[in-house]
Amino acid sequence: MGRSQSLPRVGPGGGDADDTGCTILHVDMDAFFVSVEVQRDPSLRGRPVVVGGTGPRGVVSSASYEARAFGVRSAMPTARARRLCPQAVYIQPEHGRYGEVSAAVMEIFRSVTPLVEPLSLDEAFLDVAGARRLLGSPARIGQLIRERVHAEQQITCSVGVASTKFVAKLASTRCKPDGLLVVPADGALEFLHPLPVGALWGVGDRTGEQLDRLGLKTVGDLAQLPVGVLRRSVGEAQAAHLHALAWARDPRSVVPDTADKSIGAEETFDVDQTDKDTINRELLRLSEKTAARLRTSGQVGRTVVIKIRFADFSTVNRSRTLQSPTDGTQEIYDTARRLYVGLSAAMPIRLVGVRVEGIGPATSVARQPTLGEPDHGWTEADRAVDAAIARFGSGAVRPAALVRPVDRGERTGQKGSNQGQREGNGKRDRVSEQ
Repeated sequence: MGRSQSLPRVGPGGGDADDTGCTILHVDMDAFFVSVEVQRDPSLRGRPVVVGGTGPRGVVSSASYEARAFGVRSAMPTARARRLCPQAVYIQPEHGRYGEVSAAVMEIFRSVTPLVEPLSLDEAFLDVAGARRLLGSPARIGQLIRERVHAEQQITCSVGVASTKFVAKLASTRCKPDGLLVVPADGALEFLHPLPVGALWGVGDRTGEQLDRLGLKTVGDLAQLPVGVLRRSVGEAQAAHLHALAWARDPRSVVPDTADKSIGAEETFDVDQTDKDTINRELLRLSEKTAARLRTSGQVGRTVVIKIRFADFSTVNRSRTLQSPTDGTQEIYDTARRLYVGLSAAMPIRLVGVRVEGIGPATSVARQPTLGEPDHGWTEADRAVDAAIARFGSGAVRPAALVRPVDRGERTGQKGSNQGQREGNGKRDRVSEQ
C-alpha cells in the first residue's frame, strides 16, 4: 500500500454500518513487537517504547503510540529515533517470541475460517463468507476476533471489513489503534475518493512524484483523470492498476497461505567487517537460527544459500545443493562456511545471510545414514538444544564459538546491531508495523 501512515484515523462506516456483502476482513496487530514486549513486561505500558536494532545501523521495527507522538516511525534509523525521543525504552527484538505470539494469533483466525492469507507476522486477510451462519455478520466476526486476541494474547488489533481486500486494508489502517471499521459495499467510493492519492496500493515515492506533477492530490482526482493521460505518466500496467483501485475494483480473492519456499536469517554489522573469524562466527549464529526454525516448523531443505553485501552495497549470493535434505545446524554451517571461503573477497562486508531453500516436510524425507556415521551425533545434539531452549528460553544453549565475555548478563541477541530486521521465513519475513 502507499503512505498509509498518513491516513486519518476516523472515517465513515464504523462498526454499525451495513456489512452486507463485506466478507473480507483485514486484521492488523497494533504496534505488534511493542505489544508483545508490554505483554511480557507490563511496566512498559503507557511509556514510549521502541523495538529495533540498537547499534549505529539499527532500524526501528516497532514503536509504541506514545513514541510515535514524538515522530518515531518503523523503518526509521534508530539513531534518529533516539534524537527524537531520547526518553524512550529501546529494546532489541527477540523474533522467536514474536513468532510464537503470531502463530497463536493465526490459529485464532483459522478457528474462524480456513480462508486465511497471512501477509506478515502481524496481519492477515480473512474471507468469512462461510462463517456467517455459525458466527454472525462480518462485523460481529471482526469484533469476536478482536475480543479473542485481547483475551488470549493480551494485545490489541484493528479490523477493517469491506467487500475487497484493498478497501479492507485501508479500513483497518484508519481505525487504528484497537478499532473496527466497516466500509459498506455501496459506500466504497465515498470512503476512497477523499483519501490522499498516496493511499493507493503501489504508490511509492517515485510514483507519488509523478502523480503530484499531474496535480493529483486525492484518489478521487486520479479516478476522474482519463486513463490515457495516466498511462503516459506511469506506464500502461501501473495506470490500469491505479485506475481500477481508484474505482474500488479489486478482484483478488483471499488465498490461504502456502508453504514457505525458504527459511533464513541475515545480519547487518555495526561496522563493515574484514575479519574472517568474526564473519564465520556470524555465519554460525545465522546457521543455528535457520536450522532451529526448520526444525520448529517440521521442515528440511536441500539447498544452502549465503548472501554477502559489501561496503559498496554490491551483493552476491552463492548456493550449494546437498545430497539429501537437512535441518542440522552443523551441516548448514559447514556448507555456508565453504561457500564464504570460496568467495575469496577482500572488500569489507556490510551484511551476511544464510538461507535454506527447496524445503519440504521432514516427515516426507527418509534420512539416509552416511557410511561410518556414528549412531549418535549432531542430530541428537540439535534435539537436545531445542529441548533446552523450549524449557529455558532462547539463548539457554549456544555454540561455544558464540560465547564471549561480552555476552555475560546480556539479553539474547543484544549485540548493538541491526539484528533481526530482515530475519524470517521465506516470503513472510516482513512486519507491516502500524
